[in-house]
This record gives sequence, structure tokens and C-alpha cells, in this order.
Amino acid sequence: MPRRTATLLASILMLIALLCAGVLIPVPYSEMSPGPTVNTLGDHDGEPVLQISQRKTYPTTGHLNMTTVRVTGPDYRMNLFEAVYGWLDHDNAVVPHKTLYPEGQTAEQADQENAEEFSQSQESAKAAALRQLHLPVAAQTVVGSVVKDKPADGRLHAGDVIKAVDGTAVKQTGDVAKLVTRHKPGEKVVFSIIPAKEAAAAEKRGKKPQAGAKQVTIATQKADDGRAIVGIQAGVDHIFPFPIDVKLADVGGPSAGLMFALGIVDKLTPGDMTGGKFVAGTGTIDDKGKVGPIGGISMKTVGARDKGAEFFLTPKDNCATAAKDIPQGLTLVKVGTIGDAVKALEKIRKGDTAGLPSCSPAGRCEGVTRQAPGSRTRTARPGGAAPTAVIRPRRSRPVPPRGPAPVPSR
Repeated sequence: MPRRTATLLASILMLIALLCAGVLIPVPYSEMSPGPTVNTLGDHDGEPVLQISQRKTYPTTGHLNMTTVRVTGPDYRMNLFEAVYGWLDHDNAVVPHKTLYPEGQTAEQADQENAEEFSQSQESAKAAALRQLHLPVAAQTVVGSVVKDKPADGRLHAGDVIKAVDGTAVKQTGDVAKLVTRHKPGEKVVFSIIPAKEAAAAEKRGKKPQAGAKQVTIATQKADDGRAIVGIQAGVDHIFPFPIDVKLADVGGPSAGLMFALGIVDKLTPGDMTGGKFVAGTGTIDDKGKVGPIGGISMKTVGARDKGAEFFLTPKDNCATAAKDIPQGLTLVKVGTIGDAVKALEKIRKGDTAGLPSCSPAGRCEGVTRQAPGSRTRTARPGGAAPTAVIRPRRSRPVPPRGPAPVPSR
């Protein structure tokens, strides 16, 4: 065989081998991309996102959009071509797989974790919104979760209200662990509880359950650190003066809390908070109205811009990252509490945008900077930040190698 022919053949075979390797060899990365945005003041899949009953509500205009990030699933492994394509796509981010999912986490565990965070974010949003409006919000300690095969498994259930432990009244969640760990492993502890079904019925009436406490005796077990445990995680359940429901499926994580809270405030307040403007945003929120940082901020600002947002409410701890590359035409507004956000919306409504607290690369309050869309900051989960609200695609391998098709599952 002539040398030129042999060289050409060898080159072709090497190229084929490289192409096969690029398609077949998985790499330890995941992809994040801008996800859908949903107007908390509007409808989704044919029904209002926020449903408030037994209380007067007021007409709203404009947008208060929560934002999401699409991520590949925990058991999906990108190939080399997909990773390179993602790196070259300015509006996407390719990050180490372990950045999004702890080692060994299954798809079911990821779904459960994100569903719980999303549910908790809704409860915190309701509490923060009503407290912002100076409306009463009661709280009670409940069984948040029960660890399988531990002493409490089958004896206590998620949602049970914990009234007392060993006859001592429980006033806050931390009391439960303190009272249980007073025992030595193997000793019995007595819980006074209101069963979850009875508690739920009372909550629908807007009242705390008062009667019907049930005594449940459980033998403690020795934990790895030597303390006595029964295998439960205490949580907080709020009692609201009227029903508030959030209807939004296929989304997980805690970062929609701020926008849910603002949507509730707008619906319960006379007038129009946005002045018809398109405002999007993100941020976790606690019961007291403090706004916390999230992951994937750069993906969310791109998603908001693409949807048509003019202003983006940004947690103050995400400001420095978000301001490194602000999508053209989008104004970042820095907020630390729900009160900050309400004041900012009042300025937006009045057109006083010069007085808005904005994000700068150093995180200072300065004038708004705007840049044309370009290379985005590859931020997945800032240090200490809670997971972002996510839409997770299917885990089958995609064609072309842009990443999995967006089939929501959280």
C-alpha cells in the first residue's frame, strides 16, 4: 500500500476513534441553562399560580416572575462533545457534577430534596408576606421527617404536632432535640402529639389544634456520636388566617420564595405594586422576610432578559456575581429583605429608577451597569448558597449534543 494512502487511512481511523471516544466516554460534568420563568401574578397551565380564598384580593398588572434553571439529572453523564458544546455556549454553564449533586445521590433522592425545599419555600413565603402586611401568623413545632428503621418509624409521622416531650411543653423546634438527648440511649421518651390528620383539619379552619393530644412512648437509640435519638427531624408548621395555595408543578428548590412572597403581598394590597412593569427575580426567603442567595444567578438573569424583564430583583449576596455580566437592557436591583423589595417596587412603579439600589461587580450600591450579552460567569452554586429552583431534564442521551431535552421533573 502506498505510504500516502496508508497515512490517510491511519488519520481517518484515528479521527473515527476520537469521535467515538468523544461520544462514548462520559465526563464528570453537568450542564446548567436558563429555565422557564413564571409570573406569580398570573396563570400557569390554566390556573392561577397564587390562589387566596376567604380574604379580599385586589387586581394586579405587570409581572413578578420567578426564575428557574434547567440542570441535567444526577444520573446523567455528559459526553466530551456535550461538555465542549456547553462550554462554548455563552448562555449555558458546564460545572463539575458534584457541584450540583452530592456523591452517591440518586435521582429519587434529588427529587425528594428539591420537592421538600420547594414546599418549605412556599410556607416561608406565605409567612413573610403576611408579616410584611402585619397579619397574624401562628407557628407550631411538628415532626418534619422520620428516619426509616429508627425507633420513631411507624410511631410518629410527618406532620404530627409535638405539644410536649416528657411533659415539658415544646415552644420551638430546638426544644425537641434538647429534651430527647437528656436521656441515655435505651431510655424511653414520651411524646405528646396531635396526629397529622387532626392537625391538618384544624389548620384548614385557621386554628391551632388544642385537644386530642396522644401520648406516644418511644425507646431511644444510641447515635454515632453517643447521644440518645429517636430518629425524627423537628420542623415548623405555620397557621395562616386564611388559605393561600401555590399551584406550580415541575419545579424544585427554595429560590422562588421571594417572588412568591411579593406576589402574595401584591394580591392582598390595594393598588398595583409594579405599575405594569415586567419585574423578575430570585432569592430564598425565611419566615422573617430575610432574602438569601441562590445558585445559577447568571442563568436566571439570561432567562429573565429573554422573557422580556426590565428589572431583576437580586439577593445582595449574589450581586457581585450577577453584575459581572449584566444582560443588555436588564437592571439588577439589590435586595436583602422583603421590605427592601417592596420599597424597590414602589420606586419602579413611580418611575424613580435612579434611586434603586443596584448591583456592582464589587457588590456596592452604585449606578446600573449594562453590557451586551456575551460570555457568562460560570457560577453554579456560590459558597453557602442554597440550591436554585430547577427544572431537571430527562436523562437519556440527547441529539444534537446540546444537552438533554427539557422534560421537567422537579
